[in-house]
Amino acid sequence: MPQTNSTPINWLKAIITVAGLTPLIHIPFSSLCPAMDLESIQSIQRWTGTWALNMLLLTLCISPLRAMTQRHWLIRLRRSFGLLCFFWASTHLLGFIYLEHEFALGSMADDALKRPFILIGLATFALLLPLAATSNQWALRRLGGKAWQSLHRNIYLIGILACLHYLWQAKLTTLLWPLGYTLALVLLLGWRVREWRRKAIPVRYRDMVKPLRFFKRKPD
Repeated sequence: MPQTNSTPINWLKAIITVAGLTPLIHIPFSSLCPAMDLESIQSIQRWTGTWALNMLLLTLCISPLRAMTQRHWLIRLRRSFGLLCFFWASTHLLGFIYLEHEFALGSMADDALKRPFILIGLATFALLLPLAATSNQWALRRLGGKAWQSLHRNIYLIGILACLHYLWQAKLTTLLWPLGYTLALVLLLGWRVREWRRKAIPVRYRDMVKPLRFFKRKPD
């Protein structure tokens, strides 16, 4: 079997990583301090949370694209999108801990109790953390293929919780974007459910199997 040239894939991974980090330019780093006004902090939080969800959906897009195009090398790009999702989710969490609450645990706890969607966001990050930690060949060999695959199926629950986190905090006037992301997730999960059902259908054999006949009559 011919060896696949990994150089183009590595270049593509590098381009994806650079492109996935480019939205950082939008964040005003010179004003990243707790003294920022509330509107600026909320803007940063919306930006980082949106890009975490963008990367999550792009990660989920890889399998359908591979199946529809038969370009099996696409699966090698999934890790890049997954790690970018974790990066943006970590930035989003850091904004909550540092910009909103200055590392004050009591203030964070009170805020989470007042706004339950924060608890959903924290649960989402807690589920995402082991996926990022095991997104390497060493973890795959250590856990074994089935256990590793079972763990990484949590991305479906992560997607559901992330959309719920987004929907819950949205106001009626800004509900269009969260609904759009939720619809995209429903379509991606719906495709997977259809594939699981299709693969679960056993192969049906014909009731009447005609034997092969090579001669019209028995040879002498």
